[in-house]
Amino acid sequence: MNIRKFALCLAVILTFLTSVAQDNIINIKTNKIGSPVQNTMYGIFFEDINYAADGGLYAELIKNRSFEFVPDHLMGWQAFGNVTIFKDGPFERNPHYAHLVSAGHSERWTGLQNEGFFGIGLKKDADYRFSVWARVPDGKKQMLRVQLIDEYSKDNNQEFVQNDITVSSKDWKQYTVIMKSPRTIDKAQLRIFLCNENGKSGDGICDVEHISLFPTDTWKGHENGMRKDLAQALFDLHPGVFRFPGGCIVEGSELETRYQWKNSIGPVENRPYNKNRWESTFTYRYYPDYFQSYGLGFYEYFLLSEEIGAEPLPVLNVGMACQFQNWNQESAHVPCTLNDLQPYIDDCNDLIEFANGDAKSTWGKIRAEMGHPEPFNLKFLAIGNEQWGKFYFDRLKIVAGAVRKAHPEIKIIGTSGPDSEGENFDLGWEAMRNQKVDLVDEHFYRPISWFLDNMSRYDNYNRKGPKVFAGEYACHDKGKKWNHAGASIYEAAFMTGLERNAEVVHMATYAPLFAHVDGWQWRPDLIWFDNLKVAKSVSYYVQALYAQNKGTNVLPCSQSVITPKGEDGIFSSAVIDVEKGEYIVKIVNTTTNNKSIFIKFDGLKSISEARQITLDCSDYDKENTVESPYAVIPQEKSITTEDNSINLTIGGKQFIVVKVKK
Repeated sequence: MNIRKFALCLAVILTFLTSVAQDNIINIKTNKIGSPVQNTMYGIFFEDINYAADGGLYAELIKNRSFEFVPDHLMGWQAFGNVTIFKDGPFERNPHYAHLVSAGHSERWTGLQNEGFFGIGLKKDADYRFSVWARVPDGKKQMLRVQLIDEYSKDNNQEFVQNDITVSSKDWKQYTVIMKSPRTIDKAQLRIFLCNENGKSGDGICDVEHISLFPTDTWKGHENGMRKDLAQALFDLHPGVFRFPGGCIVEGSELETRYQWKNSIGPVENRPYNKNRWESTFTYRYYPDYFQSYGLGFYEYFLLSEEIGAEPLPVLNVGMACQFQNWNQESAHVPCTLNDLQPYIDDCNDLIEFANGDAKSTWGKIRAEMGHPEPFNLKFLAIGNEQWGKFYFDRLKIVAGAVRKAHPEIKIIGTSGPDSEGENFDLGWEAMRNQKVDLVDEHFYRPISWFLDNMSRYDNYNRKGPKVFAGEYACHDKGKKWNHAGASIYEAAFMTGLERNAEVVHMATYAPLFAHVDGWQWRPDLIWFDNLKVAKSVSYYVQALYAQNKGTNVLPCSQSVITPKGEDGIFSSAVIDVEKGEYIVKIVNTTTNNKSIFIKFDGLKSISEARQITLDCSDYDKENTVESPYAVIPQEKSITTEDNSINLTIGGKQFIVVKVKK
């Protein structure tokens, strides 16, 4: 009997060991605390593409509110009756306004109607702040009848909210009224009638400028604020760094249309509009009315960084227009001399003063007047975006050298260009090392096959010299350039390599960040939205699981079975959160088969508590949409342990995070 029992136990043990050997043993060396994981390790990158700013994160609901779009200053508006656009308005950098004259008949009307950004999204019982700068040049009182309408309503009345504003001054004044929506509607419009005091269409004149409509319930209640649900989605990521404002808009199709931060601060009424570089990039998804209002400007970027707990990382122009759109045309760029590049050097140094300077300094005073007397504590500055070759290297040397001399405390970020490998990439890294930049910005929008080939990309990177900033990256499937679970699982696997190599990788930001479902030009994207709803992609939850479980230090993590390059398999990394006394293991199974995993925490006698968070991407084509935002989301449960080890099964195409306490 004893022999039989022994044989049975031995068979069970051998079966278990055989199954483990066939799959994976992951050994965590808990007593060998490794490199720190930087607070900036996992962050976000913002660019005004896919209507990410106006029509997206920036909560303004009126398109072309200051009549500054070109060549048609009424783009976004329908004018009816007697409307003329003049150019001698109260705001120097936004001089255009609409001159309204009564139609000359009691049954005819003059006014304006705005379409918003793919309509105007309103929520039932929510308040909206309508404002307008207006005057009556002849001093005779006029009334503006302001309506929120459903143009295609089957009700008797198109309008469902109406307020009247009396304009009585010959001088420009701002008039404001709060409008409460009695319904939820995603594609409303704004309509304004010119009336006399009796609400009739009589004789009269009224000038209107900077017509605005904001929800009162913005992120943190700011009047010139962010759309609350989209800003909340950023906060929930727990980002460590926030890179802004781009991207290719930093360069512009030509230097005249590059993003200029000094135009984006001060009173919003006097921030000039700018042509968006993405307006004309793709003829197959073309948006001729895609401009930048600069309502979401550098002050708002810095403030949002602070409020979501991320280090601000502005990117400024190095004196070059977009190389993709101009290639190597010398005439497209600023001549490479100190004198010609001085305005770009000044932009960098003045920005540092705007962010960090004393409230009595020239640019610090402007920040203080805008509502933030305390410094924003800027530590990083990127100079140039996704540029390459001698054009970039020579200009960066001049600009970065001058900035370093004035502000040695600021860490400078350069770029290796748009390629993830190859001649230009190698030349870029060589130049960045020679110039001793602090971080090198790498970009890679690549297919699944590339990600499989690069799972160990940073294992053998040089530990000396500049650190890595994976500034723009995303994975897509062949023939499926959209967000779906199947591609996201490879991003999760790739990120184990970022984490294992925290000694050399100090920042990583997925891109692009936002996309309007009615106005996108590029995909995949991290967060999708329409006028009322938001959908966090599966990739969003991958990023969140890393950022929310970042830990403080890397732990050595060895696997019994190593996945060959370019093949599906098991990928893992481990960190410790010293402050919480918590060990965190991330494991990704890119195969389609279930795998047995044996995790041993070498150095621990026992584990008091263990939890597992699972992101199941096995339904390969499934995605989160605004109609079905929770199709693929993480699920958490407690798991059993034995002494200092955990035995579990990870399903095919799953990403799990295991968290244990001593």
